[in-house]
Amino acid sequence: MTVALRELNGAAVERYSRQLLLREVGEAGQLRLAQATAVVVGCGGLGVPVALYLGAAGVGHLILIDPDQVSLDNLNRQIAYRTAEVGQPKAALLGARISELNPNVSVETHSTAVTPTSIGALVAAADVVLECSDDPTTKFLVNDYCVPRGKGLVIGGAVGLAGQVVTVPAGGACYRCLFGGPPAVPGLSCRDAGVLGPLVGIIGSLQALEAIKLVCGPSPEAGGRLFDFDAAAVRWREVRFPLDPSCPAHGERTLGNRP
Repeated sequence: MTVALRELNGAAVERYSRQLLLREVGEAGQLRLAQATAVVVGCGGLGVPVALYLGAAGVGHLILIDPDQVSLDNLNRQIAYRTAEVGQPKAALLGARISELNPNVSVETHSTAVTPTSIGALVAAADVVLECSDDPTTKFLVNDYCVPRGKGLVIGGAVGLAGQVVTVPAGGACYRCLFGGPPAVPGLSCRDAGVLGPLVGIIGSLQALEAIKLVCGPSPEAGGRLFDFDAAAVRWREVRFPLDPSCPAHGERTLGNRP
């Protein structure tokens, strides 16, 4: 018996009852969630709500990746961590929080960085990947690994009073189609420009929502869209963009067949 079939017992039906009522989820969608593996790259301001919401929703296996330890200046926005945990590894702490929240979810943690040499071992098992780091180079690295392998991908970012989410379903227009490549001159980071905690909560929550939709069954409009949030004006802007036929991430695509 699979984990998914065991999961939908009476207690599970009660745990997930509110989302089971949704036509877009239902029992079939809940089983897909229970059978899915989601990788969260970055366990900071975005990764915390992403991982907690995916765990609460019943994603069967979560892989959390972050090389950093909790620092005092994280705690205004990374609300899964405690003051007494400063200096401890984020990935392990967040994994423990998810296990407390939903013991039916299997959690794997890696206190390491995603690099060109490590990404295959860390991300290969994923059905959907959530890129939650604050490093543009990592975002493109994850994009370029996931796109030719047909892995769903949701990329988020937030700094100052602005946030963005890009959803990339299998075969859809990707992050590189939209932006081309990392900026020649890196933009300001949260360390330089600051950020408000509720902003990363909003962006991370949207990332989790988009990932759940990808697992349960992506809509025709799931790709080729950037959601840009202006927190100062409390205003969303949607930008649609096409797949770039010259995008190297899509070159010689063999979706689902690459190692």
